Amino acid sequence: MLRIINISEIVVSVLLIISILLQNRGAGLSGTFGGNFGGYHTKRGFEKFLVGFSVALSALFIVFALLNLILAK
Repeated sequence: MLRIINISEIVVSVLLIISILLQNRGAGLSGTFGGNFGGYHTKRGFEKFLVGFSVALSALFIVFALLNLILAK
């Protein structure tokens, strides 16, 4: 059981890293020099999906970490 949780946590962490890297708001130094002034825009389509997917993966990662902690004792 513990091995399945460990493998699942690794898979979720890799997916979380990929989903965060695919988000590109504020990428580079454009925000430093005044690019995209005014800041935020409405998220649509795939960008909105990525944000929701990242939130779900982070919640799942926390659940797996807590299960790992409880079952390791």
